[in-house]
Amino acid sequence: MTSSTLARPAAAGRPAADGGRIRSLGRSLIRGKATNRVRERPAMLGLLVVTAVAYLWNLSVSGYANEFYSAAVQAGSQNWEAFLYGSSDAGNSITVDKPPASLWIMALSVRLFGLSSWSILLPEALMGVLTVALVYVIVRRHFSPGAALLAGGVLASTPVAALMFRFNNPDALLVLLLTASVYFTLRAIESGKLKWLLLAGAMVGFGFLTKQLQAFVILPPLAVAYAWASPVKFGKRLLHLLGALAAVIVSAGWWVALVELVPASMRPYVGGSQNNDFLELTFGYNGFGRLTGAETGSVTGGGTALGGGQWGATGITRLLDGEFGGQIAWLIPAALVLMLVSFVLLRRQRRTDARRALFIMFGGWLVLTGLLFSFMAGIFHAYYTVALAPAVAGLVGAGAIMLWNTRRYLWARLLSAALILTTGIWAFALLTRATDWLPWLKFVVLVLSIVAAGLLVMRWRLPSLRITTVVVTLVAALLAPTAYTLQTISTGHTGSIVTAGPAVASSTGFGGGGGFGRGGGGTGIRQGGGAATRGGTPPAGLGQPAAGGQGAGGTGTGTGTTGGANGVAGAGTTGGTGTTGGLGTGSTGGAGTRGGFGGGGGGGLLGGATVSSQVSALLAADAASYTWAAAAVGSQNAASYQLASQAAVMPIGGFNGSDPSPTLEQFELYVAQGKIHYFISSGSIGTPNGGSSVSSEISSWVTSHFTAQTVDGTTLYDLTSPTAAATS
Repeated sequence: MTSSTLARPAAAGRPAADGGRIRSLGRSLIRGKATNRVRERPAMLGLLVVTAVAYLWNLSVSGYANEFYSAAVQAGSQNWEAFLYGSSDAGNSITVDKPPASLWIMALSVRLFGLSSWSILLPEALMGVLTVALVYVIVRRHFSPGAALLAGGVLASTPVAALMFRFNNPDALLVLLLTASVYFTLRAIESGKLKWLLLAGAMVGFGFLTKQLQAFVILPPLAVAYAWASPVKFGKRLLHLLGALAAVIVSAGWWVALVELVPASMRPYVGGSQNNDFLELTFGYNGFGRLTGAETGSVTGGGTALGGGQWGATGITRLLDGEFGGQIAWLIPAALVLMLVSFVLLRRQRRTDARRALFIMFGGWLVLTGLLFSFMAGIFHAYYTVALAPAVAGLVGAGAIMLWNTRRYLWARLLSAALILTTGIWAFALLTRATDWLPWLKFVVLVLSIVAAGLLVMRWRLPSLRITTVVVTLVAALLAPTAYTLQTISTGHTGSIVTAGPAVASSTGFGGGGGFGRGGGGTGIRQGGGAATRGGTPPAGLGQPAAGGQGAGGTGTGTGTTGGANGVAGAGTTGGTGTTGGLGTGSTGGAGTRGGFGGGGGGGLLGGATVSSQVSALLAADAASYTWAAAAVGSQNAASYQLASQAAVMPIGGFNGSDPSPTLEQFELYVAQGKIHYFISSGSIGTPNGGSSVSSEISSWVTSHFTAQTVDGTTLYDLTSPTAAATS
């Protein structure tokens, strides 16, 4: 096997006439020989146009998507201090529980185009197109156009990628930045120039400002690849790596230093922390707590690294189980095999071979992040797996072409046939989990994979038969995930926990099986007013509904044998009683009154509130006279009212209602100073997993000092009119 077989395309030749031109172009895309950049361009542009259409089409179907982040974007578009810190409200009472880099881009879009679902979600869609383009360019630098097209196509057709590049969580920006870090590291390996490695470090640093320590998981494979393959001397390589580390620290550290050095009284509270400390948030709730499950202030505790928890069972097969498989795992087994085969094929190449370095980076990214997700015992949602998508795409694109280029050997053809057949059987198994969705599709995929396996075993000499083999193989491998992707982009997704594709049979606990806020219909949680209108079908586990559920309006307690959470009917496991803001579990039936965590004035912990036009108008009427038009327990509740009224609403206790912000004394002072107009009754989320009980204290103080009024089913307290007893 010569290196030219596996490496760059040779010089362009004269294409055949008429139908021969098509065959010539097909051969050039696959082999990387008779082609040039001009002939590649239409295929690459076609890939990007199709991706853009898919990600931008009907983009507003999800509304404000995750209102938690949309409210922060709205606040940042109105107030530059809120923009800088990532505050949940324009009054700057508290930040979101992540750094603000992703919010900055969305807030700038809103400042440019005005507040709308489209302006918030547009940056994520464009990030998706840029990420696909980057993966194409990365693979194309050392492989054929066909390899690059395949890599970009795999990424674009990954269901969880289609979900998150049309959603406003930080994950879209994180994936783009990590992919960019691979590109810049590859350029550094090719040239040995420090500037490229510094840019790679800066990308990881800004990744930290997007989703904190998760960005650092990619550092080991990048460092190993450069230390191994850079053409400069070893000592210089080490100095370059130290320079890249400095770039990471500077690009991330300036904002961290700002938050840490500015007095707490002069900035908003750091959401998600218990001590108003960003470093505590970094290493605790969003750091090692995610690994151990000991996330103080979380909605619930986790499990263990070798067992199960409320976020699903941990273990080496976690990403293949339940709903997780349909998000990302269609091609993970093939990607791992192709990675190993490619290392074998490249074993005799020179140390500086950039192709092997590329496999080190993509392979290390996939393996390390996959292991982290598989064993983390804390909060884990299916959409996190989008972080694996570029690595899977790169390994499949480059690895498949390397294996194809060795097809003259019988072992390569047999391995190719086994891979596509295994991939088809695995897709059949994943499609079987979506019992009511396109039940015929799994049989089509299985038949195509069998046909493709048969074609791959043969050593075809006619170009047309080789191209036919490639086409059938690609359709067999990508049909199932593409169908999931099409279902995803045609469905709205709202709330804090979303999944791609159709509903599937799952037993992954609180975070699986769709979860609160899952798009695509179903009944979620709505407080203080009857049947839910937001979210999807929560899973069994922790007493959450197994098939949706309803929260009855009004006040009171919910007792049941079906376990609903906080009075929401649903299937549980152990039996119990639910009261306002509590957890109720059971086995066969149940009833409740205040659906969702915290009950009352309209909204769940993870699904937001339903805000009527009367309430929205009431909050907006005199909002300019107050720092906060209202206050509500929990960021999701507050976000819904803030987006509806376009007025600042203070989220008491942050996302989970368990942060000590504000304290009761601070809240009383704000009220005395006339800074808050209304308090929206939403009960108390309580003290989940060791968090603060300040939200309960504030709720009790308000109800004992002010008179309730009901507006269209929502209970509010006018904080400018205390009761006579309170005044005296």
